[in-house]
Amino acid sequence: MAVTWLKRAARTPASNEDAAREVAGRMIAAVEAEGEAAVRRFARELDKWDGEILVTKEEIARIIAAIPAQAKEDIDAAIANVRRFAEAQRDSIRDFEIEVSPGVMAGQRVVPVNVVGAYVPTGRYAHIASAYMGIATAKAAGVRHVVACSAPYRGGPIHPLVLYAMQAAGADTILTLGGVQAIAALALGLFGGRPADVIVGPGNKYVAEAKRMLFGRVGIDVFAGPSEVQVIADATADAEIVAADLVGQAEHGHESPAWLVALDRALAERVMARVPELIAALPPTARDAAEAAWRDYGEVALCDTREEAAELSDRYACEHLEVQCADLPWWRERLTNYGSLFLGEESTVAFGDKCSGPNHVLPTKAAARYSAGLSVHKFLKPLTWQSATREGAKRLSEVTARISRLEGMEAHARTADLRLARWFPGHNLPLGEPVET
Repeated sequence: MAVTWLKRAARTPASNEDAAREVAGRMIAAVEAEGEAAVRRFARELDKWDGEILVTKEEIARIIAAIPAQAKEDIDAAIANVRRFAEAQRDSIRDFEIEVSPGVMAGQRVVPVNVVGAYVPTGRYAHIASAYMGIATAKAAGVRHVVACSAPYRGGPIHPLVLYAMQAAGADTILTLGGVQAIAALALGLFGGRPADVIVGPGNKYVAEAKRMLFGRVGIDVFAGPSEVQVIADATADAEIVAADLVGQAEHGHESPAWLVALDRALAERVMARVPELIAALPPTARDAAEAAWRDYGEVALCDTREEAAELSDRYACEHLEVQCADLPWWRERLTNYGSLFLGEESTVAFGDKCSGPNHVLPTKAAARYSAGLSVHKFLKPLTWQSATREGAKRLSEVTARISRLEGMEAHARTADLRLARWFPGHNLPLGEPVET
């Protein structure tokens, strides 16, 4: 593969994982040992919050009453798109039954989990969209009870707009709680809640490690890392738009990779010149994050052919993948590894992050090679069932007995023998040689 690197990352998203793992493990152990007392202590120490954890309906109503109508209208419109897309996903999954052989019926029932914990991050930004991405999707799947958590915003209660988004998306219980202590509380069912069956939602590296450690005890959406963006661009692309979209994701945080795979050197050089200028024009908080992200994690690769670019992109397996090239149908059919795909300059990651409909909780750190983003599927269990007539059981018993004995599992075989003896006395079916050892 002929790839020329015009910029390489100095660091990788896996940097500093060990420290986060140690902190998360220690905090989870404390919550398991001390329960709500440990959670409250961490809330005071880390978030400067000494108020109530459980947000009452009266408090929700009081806070959201002051939210401007336009803000509510925009959030409601975004929730409607996310819900509509999630409901279409749910409709694509169906119950069925089939006669797999004469007299033998088998089927599938698609059943939602009972309790979901939806984590909404809080930090340098008010992550309004993260509230409805988890909650509305769970509700579209048919989940009965959603417990939503978000940290105090800058020392006060949950950010009012985040709180409104939680409530409008359908949260049943809301907790003023963030960080590792929130994930542990969701898993253990603290503060009057029930233990979550699945915990979803993005967060910092400590939250990600807490979810990783609790996976198995609870289900999780993805093993999430810092937000990523990759743009594949050819000579037809607009360098200004490409640069803006790279910077648009780099503002997520100091460790957020932004990658460009270019098919034209002149385009790549224009983008590389423009990115620092766009970063310099950002407000201080965003500028600080994007500057570090581009400096330490940004990469620019130049490929000779679109086949090489597609192969390189699939190796990255990026969370957000934009294609700003000619012949978009070719790219849509060829690319296989990404969290979510944005085709053409008319589509941008920010649309997916906020309101277009598909979920923005997506796999990072190349996990898109084997997994997809959050969807109703995460909250659904395709449960199988089976039944048989006695004539159907006759053939199953014969095959089961022989295979079981080939495996050396005599007790399995005898469950089949018993049915044949009860329902078909005097049969002369070959059932294999009994296991002696």
